[in-house]
Amino acid sequence: MGEQEKDNIETEAPASENSSESSETTQAEPMTPTHALQTPNYQQIEEELKKHLEEKTKEAEANYNKFLRACADFENYKKRVEKEKGELINFSNERLLKELIPVVDNLERAIDHIEEESDLSAIKEGIKLVRDNLLAVLKKFGIEQLSAIGEKFDPTKHEAVNQEEASECEPGTVIKEFHKCYYLNNRLIRPAMVVTSKLPQAAPKTEEVTGGDD
Repeated sequence: MGEQEKDNIETEAPASENSSESSETTQAEPMTPTHALQTPNYQQIEEELKKHLEEKTKEAEANYNKFLRACADFENYKKRVEKEKGELINFSNERLLKELIPVVDNLERAIDHIEEESDLSAIKEGIKLVRDNLLAVLKKFGIEQLSAIGEKFDPTKHEAVNQEEASECEPGTVIKEFHKCYYLNNRLIRPAMVVTSKLPQAAPKTEEVTGGDD
């Protein structure tokens, strides 16, 4: 019995020594509270937010001022376009009218010449020259005059007002015109007013009247 007790004492001795060493180690390392490391700096965060807010406020004001300037520029642009549009409408035919003014001058000269001239052939030639001058001016601006005489009637460019008998041409042929057709850059702007041909009507047969015996 004495030997067993001695062995137990020796076995328990190291355990107590280890326990004392563990206790000393635990006491040698003081614990730092974790909540002290995670506490945020509210003052610094507030200053950063204020700075960020000031930057965005200035940016918003700058964008708003740009928007106001853009709106003002657009309104000025609209006014300028409306003014230019009105001037374009009012003066779009300026070049054509400048070209027509000399034609009017020639007509006035022809009128003065008629009062002094008794030769009708000369007056006629003068009027033809004025007409040719006017047609030349119109052609410079894309306006062309075409005659329909001798053409087959075409409802897309002819306006028939009458029919007359004509044996020398096919039915539906334009034989007269009250005014010619006009084109602007190959587009019809006024049809020709014409008279077309038709077949002559056959003369009615006369019945011979024979006298009877009384």
